Amino acid sequence: MKIYIIGIGLIGGSMGLDIKALYPEATIYGIDTNKKHVEEAIALNVINFEGAITDLVNADFVIVSVPVDTALRVLPEVLDNIGEHTIVFEVGSTKNPICEAVANHSKRRNFIATHPIAGTEFSGPSAAITNLFDGKTNIICEVERTAFKLQEKALDLFKSMGMRIRYMDPKSHDKHIAYVSHLSHISSFMLGKTVINKEKDEQDIFDMAGSGFESTVRLAKSSPAMWTPIFKQNKLEVVEALEGYIANLTQFKELLIQDEYTAIFDEMQSVNKIKEILNGMHVKK
Repeated sequence: MKIYIIGIGLIGGSMGLDIKALYPEATIYGIDTNKKHVEEAIALNVINFEGAITDLVNADFVIVSVPVDTALRVLPEVLDNIGEHTIVFEVGSTKNPICEAVANHSKRRNFIATHPIAGTEFSGPSAAITNLFDGKTNIICEVERTAFKLQEKALDLFKSMGMRIRYMDPKSHDKHIAYVSHLSHISSFMLGKTVINKEKDEQDIFDMAGSGFESTVRLAKSSPAMWTPIFKQNKLEVVEALEGYIANLTQFKELLIQDEYTAIFDEMQSVNKIKEILNGMHVKK
């Protein structure tokens, strides 16, 4: 089995580690514009060798794990170079622009659009961890456009990593992910900015910050190089999510100004049901 990972960061690297554990006979090649990432990935045993786009004709799997703006350019080139039995999947956080970019490609049947809902705030080959995908959901879009035998090949790999499969059309994916992922990152970045702007003495932040603040701003450590293109590609859905979020923040502020503490209590209590939703998610996983 020959695996090519394009973009050897958290997601691509973690997939490489899992594949190595599941299929010891597999040879994993890494392709990255950052040569230090390639060297680091080899040293960490995330990949075996450096690869090249021109070698993809021999690949069984090609994992495209690059920023979503780069994926729009790289994915068609990847499909141009693969063999008949190669399955290609791209793992970014937007799906509609990606699917549109290859909609009319002659090898569209060799591509499966995926989004594993997994990750951390860290990036680069050193961020790769084993079992990152175990129990996580993998969203697959336009599965009917992928050749059936290649679908099976990809699904077997995903399931062997412990992923749950969910099917969704690309537009619905981008709409829903704007709320549960993209908005979360914006909230984290802007909370961090608000505190930094107010607290000029950084030591005060470190002394007073508790676990609640730390967990809420954890995502603010995420890579801007990865997230700026995501916000660009999913702009309309993100703006809609922000409008709803800002409206709720404004309402909360008004309740405070008006000393409406019973209403504030009721607001928070009504949102407490999110515990049941999240607990249900964990049970399903």
